[in-house]
Amino acid sequence: MNKTLKYLLAGLLFTTTLFAQESTVKVNHEGKEFTMLKHAWKAQWITHPGESTLDFGVFVFRKHFDLPAVPDSFKVYVSADNRYRLFVNGTYVSQGPASGDINNYRYETLDIAPQLKAGKNVIAAEVVNFGEYRKASQQTFQTAFILQSDRNCPVEINTGGTPWIVAKNYGYEQIPFVSDSLRGYYAAGPCEHIIGDKFLWGWEEPDFDDSGFLKPKAATVEFAVGRGFLYGSTWYLVPRVIPPMEETKQRFASVARAEGLKADDSFIKGTGTLTIPANTKATILLDHGHHTIGQPEMFFSKGDGSRIKITYTEALYDKDWKKGHRDAIEGKHIMGYYDIVEPDGGDNRMFKPLAQRTYRYVQIDIETGEQPLEINDYYGVYVAYPFEEKAYFRSGDDTLSMIWDASWLTLRNSAVESFIDPYYEQLQYIGDTRIEALVAISVSGDDKLMRKAIDLFDKSRLPMGLTQSRYPSYIVQIIPTYSLLWVDMIHDYHMYRDDDEFLKNYVTGMKAVLDWWERKIGGKGMPTGMEWWNFTDWAKGYPNGIPPGADDGYSAAVALQYVYALQNASEMFAEWGMNEDAEHFSELAKSVTEATVKWCYNKDRGMFAETPEQKLYSQHTNILAILTDAVPEDEQKALMQKILKDTYLIQTTIYFKFYLFEALEKAGLGELYTGLLDNWKNQLKMGLTTFAETDVEPRSECHAWSASPDYHLTKIVAGIRPDAPNFKKVLISPNLSSLNNVEAAMPHPKGSIEVDLKKRKNKLTGTVTLPNGIPGTFVWKGNVMELHPGTNEINVKAK
Repeated sequence: MNKTLKYLLAGLLFTTTLFAQESTVKVNHEGKEFTMLKHAWKAQWITHPGESTLDFGVFVFRKHFDLPAVPDSFKVYVSADNRYRLFVNGTYVSQGPASGDINNYRYETLDIAPQLKAGKNVIAAEVVNFGEYRKASQQTFQTAFILQSDRNCPVEINTGGTPWIVAKNYGYEQIPFVSDSLRGYYAAGPCEHIIGDKFLWGWEEPDFDDSGFLKPKAATVEFAVGRGFLYGSTWYLVPRVIPPMEETKQRFASVARAEGLKADDSFIKGTGTLTIPANTKATILLDHGHHTIGQPEMFFSKGDGSRIKITYTEALYDKDWKKGHRDAIEGKHIMGYYDIVEPDGGDNRMFKPLAQRTYRYVQIDIETGEQPLEINDYYGVYVAYPFEEKAYFRSGDDTLSMIWDASWLTLRNSAVESFIDPYYEQLQYIGDTRIEALVAISVSGDDKLMRKAIDLFDKSRLPMGLTQSRYPSYIVQIIPTYSLLWVDMIHDYHMYRDDDEFLKNYVTGMKAVLDWWERKIGGKGMPTGMEWWNFTDWAKGYPNGIPPGADDGYSAAVALQYVYALQNASEMFAEWGMNEDAEHFSELAKSVTEATVKWCYNKDRGMFAETPEQKLYSQHTNILAILTDAVPEDEQKALMQKILKDTYLIQTTIYFKFYLFEALEKAGLGELYTGLLDNWKNQLKMGLTTFAETDVEPRSECHAWSASPDYHLTKIVAGIRPDAPNFKKVLISPNLSSLNNVEAAMPHPKGSIEVDLKKRKNKLTGTVTLPNGIPGTFVWKGNVMELHPGTNEINVKAK
């Protein structure tokens, strides 16, 4: 060994030892106390010493320890690669870790004191590596598990420092799914095949016989460090920043169809057992009643030699692969991913998928052998981000109420540890997330998932400056226009939350994105020579979602998206005192706008064309012209009317309707909003319970970029919106249209903003209530009225 390597190893050993001594080292070299988990952990990552740590596998780790008495608190810090489920003395405690990437790998902080007892205790963790077919959002290095007990715990139970035992659960096999399997792009991971004769039934129970596990301990993989450590590691551990997921039992609505046996609904209602006789083939179709997500639990007994196939789908298909009305099942079949369970003949067995399943319909195909099979109970467990519905919108219009409820369910089913498409991809895209975050923050008031998304997108940035289009993901995809929407999303947070110190962390990232775009400005003064996928909308006339000219020339739609982000960035930078950058972005926005007007504005039509050739026109580009003031403010109403009336324009889909409605309100035509919701009404008429990815024959039945009505009903109809950065002032500018009354509320960091308005002919009466310390302005049909904190009486006539 050469001297340099010898000294490096000695230094590493010394440093690791120093930082690991939690009980004695409490200060750094400056005499300041520091958090041990930010540096080297005392615990170490462990794994199975004899199995592949890269391929699919499910492993059980167990730790036995004694306690003289139950402490008031027993904190542990836990993580795993890929995922874990943790039990203490047979009681379920947690699953995780929360989504992140290798350089920001999450750990959970748990207090397990309520599950402990005096005497013997057992902690059991199930760790899964989904292997080659893992979902695209799963970043991984290898199978591993880590648990560290807090320095104040009465006993130390750290992995790597005290003996843990481990076994592979050979009762799991993987069922991979790819896009061809499911008739559309799929990236959400595999399902499971349970082989009952090999399964470690009861592995989580304290009295489980683990004498066959590998002893004395699992193998150490790597010493564990946080992001404050000075040496490299595989996983850089950082704390979870979002709350635990909601986990709530949900019952199926009905047995929709049964073939091969008579099946009542007692086994899905928890009131009875379904017995499938020996040597029987049967199919049972269950209807949950509405779209949902989670990890269903099936309890079964006996059935040695049986095979249970459980297929999950958002909708059924007819022979032509059309979905039709979602409630109709006659002549339809199921297609979707599935799990397979082969019982071992034991009693009270339970199958719960390792990962999320998404469904409205579930089909159970059963084939029994010589022993009857009993299904004792079957229900869903809803696992989702714990958003609470604090906003409300009531108008007496039943259809608007249905749209509100379906939009909220769409958002709920698309929000877990990140904002996702729940069935096909489970990826967090910037374009979707911007809308989802606005719905979440305006209905629930909870901004944690939005903050996490903003941060993750920043961490996705590539060396040339752009963010990835979706993150976390181990498959890199780049949509330059989505990088612009990330800047817009930061501006949204700036308007709705008073935490600019948080946002200033992303100044470097925003500048990197905008600098990349500036380098793309060509001879005509607009971006050109665009690389990657410049998706804007799944519109007919936009091949693969790309506006004309974006790939091979100049695109007004792309240019104005750039201007929109420049304007938002300039506004924020000016307010933060970064005047040079603010002025630069402002001048750049003006320059690109002028170029777009010069080359793409058709004076005869009074509209912007897609390209300088001025052959094609879209709603999209003209919507963006209004949002960016590329068309003067006094001409915006006329342009919006053309956008709505000219059917020869390339039309927006349900996704880009969000921007259409933003422009509608800006142009002073908010009164038209409730009459423009056919995309959502048509989906309700077809039996959808959540709103889909596209308007016609959608792949995904739940796509929360279409949940925007829950944002716009409060913003446009009830008129509640920020009137100053950081939501320090409120503007109430209602657009009741044909509605005679509106009651609505939106959560604000300092309380609830509430409106209760009644319209009679040309008169509006009611109240507006603002939180303490928050002033506002009321505007309606020529009336302007200052609002004070507390309750304000409204009694005005249209002017």
